[in-house]
Amino acid sequence: MKKLREGQRGFTLIELLIAIVIAGLITGGITFAIMQLLTINTRASNHMVAVRQVQQAGKEVSKDTLQAQNVTVNNATGSRGFPLTLNWTVNNSTHGVIYSLNGTGDLRTLQRKYYFNSALNSTTTVAEYIALNQTTCAPPGPLPRRAALNFTVTATVGTQSETRVYEVQPRPGS
Repeated sequence: MKKLREGQRGFTLIELLIAIVIAGLITGGITFAIMQLLTINTRASNHMVAVRQVQQAGKEVSKDTLQAQNVTVNNATGSRGFPLTLNWTVNNSTHGVIYSLNGTGDLRTLQRKYYFNSALNSTTTVAEYIALNQTTCAPPGPLPRRAALNFTVTATVGTQSETRVYEVQPRPGS
């Protein structure tokens, strides 16, 4: 080892401890800031997924309701209006769509079954993370003062939720 020359001094133990404490505080602050950024990023991402699911559900239900000549909402206690059945006729062909909330627990998937001339044509999942207790379908009123179909949908991803209310006027029956 090198010997200290006359007039040279090393760090004292207290100076080293203070330097270690300062470095620890800086490292802790940086770690905290990074964790905050990751948390904010996760929340923003979850909110965007929830918004997209609600928009997709509203788009599909609105599109089919605008075509529908007959709208049937399940009025049974606890059904929250589902399954929602929409029917219409174009050029002597009948079309039908049934929307249902599938799955178990508080979060469900919104499923769309499309029927062409009474035969099942396709089944698709329209949206996920749909909050069962906050999603409802209320029927339009009778003619001539027919009110719009009220579709309230909530998606919850993590701790982030998004709710939208859609009011869609079905076309008059044939």
